[in-house]
Amino acid sequence: MKLYHGTNVDIQSIDLLKGLRYKDFGKGFYLTSARATAIRMAQKKARLFGGTATLITYELDERALASDLKVKIFPEKASVEWLLFIDANRDRKNTQPIHDYDIIIGPIANDGVVLQLTNYREGIYSPEQVAALLQDRFLDQQYFFGTERALSFLHKNNTEAV
Repeated sequence: MKLYHGTNVDIQSIDLLKGLRYKDFGKGFYLTSARATAIRMAQKKARLFGGTATLITYELDERALASDLKVKIFPEKASVEWLLFIDANRDRKNTQPIHDYDIIIGPIANDGVVLQLTNYREGIYSPEQVAALLQDRFLDQQYFFGTERALSFLHKNNTEAV
């Protein structure tokens, strides 16, 4: 399965220590199955931090999903479980990781999701109401890799400026 990573530099070797802690699924390496989304992310990173908008293509050995790795796959649409999981990962009060998954697959929390998370945190909506509001929105899928063992199933194929 082809996966894409949008960035502002070529990555020779994935370093999990460089990941940011308060992301959708926590500190790890993120890819998407949507090429256009990865290109947008690459262009945004280059705009913000300099460098060259770079699309890196990887091949995921799908045997990883059937191996003894700890894998979590969320539904492709917003769900209460997914929303609460993202909220907990993004909550800066949580100083320790909230999970020990090797790989997580699920929707990307875009700007609209972040707004609704704020509404949930402020008590405007319940998690169920937020999930219902987000159900009809198309959210690209993201693939989180949180361990070196999970990364061993990922193979770099191509790097291109976008």
